[in-house]
Amino acid sequence: MAQPNHDPITATADAGDVLGTYLRSQATAFLRGLRLHEESGADAAEGSDAARSLRGAARRISGSLATFRVVTESSWADGLRTELVWLSSTLADEHAYAARLARLMDALHRLSGSPELPAPRGTAGALTVGSARAGALLERQLTLARTRAHSATLQALGSSRFHAVADAVAVLASEVPLDSVAARGRVGDVLVPLAAVAETRLSAAVSALPPRGGSAQAAPSPYNADHDGLWHEVRRLLRVHRYAREALGEDVSRPAAAGEALDRHRDAAEAAAASATAARTPRIAPATAYALGVLHADQRHEVEAARLDFDHLWLREPAVTPR
Repeated sequence: MAQPNHDPITATADAGDVLGTYLRSQATAFLRGLRLHEESGADAAEGSDAARSLRGAARRISGSLATFRVVTESSWADGLRTELVWLSSTLADEHAYAARLARLMDALHRLSGSPELPAPRGTAGALTVGSARAGALLERQLTLARTRAHSATLQALGSSRFHAVADAVAVLASEVPLDSVAARGRVGDVLVPLAAVAETRLSAAVSALPPRGGSAQAAPSPYNADHDGLWHEVRRLLRVHRYAREALGEDVSRPAAAGEALDRHRDAAEAAAASATAARTPRIAPATAYALGVLHADQRHEVEAARLDFDHLWLREPAVTPR
């Protein structure tokens, strides 16, 4: 999907005109992705790219409707945003399972050839032996999950609910329902303060994160997988913040880079959870359980690395100042 441009927008421009232009462009991108998805047929790569375009446009529209809700007809915005969140989540599942399996298989291949990883006492070469069985177990579990997600996607795309969403976005591509009062305000008086609210929420969520080792904070807390949810919320709010800045025509290279670090965090955290789930499978061999344990530890290391990358990209850089 073509990324939004960053042409400067003056503070005296009409808020409705600026927001309407952005929403119409994303609606057009959504419809383009939908057409490509329909034309992709059995081509898995093209279908995946088209679904990614659909998700990206859906997220941008729903995020913008959340941030700038008061500038639109609120009841319309709330309904469309709910449906777009549903659609984006449904389309994401199949890709997520495929990417998770690829990530775990690559990690197993890398780890099984590493001389730095000791085998458990009395089981020479257990990691190499167990990794093949662990890989087969993960492939069975994640392929099954992917197949179910694929079926859910096909069912969703053929549903009346989806067609209603597509129709609503088609209307949005030509006409944006705006609040008659707020839309006549100036960008500097209406959109910029609303974007600042989104940034404030992001800053509060970042501040609520537990201290990390290697960060500028003094006392890192012990590792706790329950903290992953706090990081996932920061990722969501960062994305909303980024889309708000896109709508204002601002450069979003910094939040985009920080968002990529949080994408890696999410991927590694979910891969670690998948390996832990596989390790709880009844009656698996000790070598298989050991390989899955090593894999889990490896992905948790990737989680910590992504957190530190985020610290470097976001916390140690100057904050964005609303214009």
